[in-house]
Amino acid sequence: MKSNLSYNIIAGRYKGKKLLLPALPSTRATKNRVRESFFDTVAFDIEDKNFVEVFGGSGSMGLEAVSRGVQHSYFIEKNREAFKVLRSNCQIINPNSTTAILGDSFDEFKNILSNLDGKTIFYFDPPFEIREGMKNIYEKTEKLITQISPNIGFLIAIEHRTKHKMSEKIGIYEKLKTKKFGNSSISYYQKL
Repeated sequence: MKSNLSYNIIAGRYKGKKLLLPALPSTRATKNRVRESFFDTVAFDIEDKNFVEVFGGSGSMGLEAVSRGVQHSYFIEKNREAFKVLRSNCQIINPNSTTAILGDSFDEFKNILSNLDGKTIFYFDPPFEIREGMKNIYEKTEKLITQISPNIGFLIAIEHRTKHKMSEKIGIYEKLKTKKFGNSSISYYQKL
């Protein structure tokens, strides 16, 4: 597992722990200011929830969530090299509070949904649609969101290109707000 790229957990029980990034152009950790803003938004709602990072990468969001008190974080990652780094990062933080699944998010999402028990925060950070083969990525992501039962869907966040306007409503979930960070934005959804 080659990687000399790293990032740190920002806050919580594992604050300052250094985690690896895969040495792949297709995988990036969510920027610190985006992570900080997201966790400031969910700060008081995170404890005792589950967290699902649907496009797992290095696990930067779900592992930060574990550090801040979620019950369990789940990750799906299809790139084998990125998955090795993700699994290693889960071992560094807390293997008992993390589950990493190797596979395509669009194939594995139903399996994760069937294993969830209790309120869950979902974080979607699909590859930007400007990448080759990703033209309909946001439409496909929205289809996944329509599968989330209101019994478990506490909050849904989608990190996306700022130029892309996300739907006002996805299934039963309505957009609460969008926060912009240069080229990236996060849109938040909840059942109102």
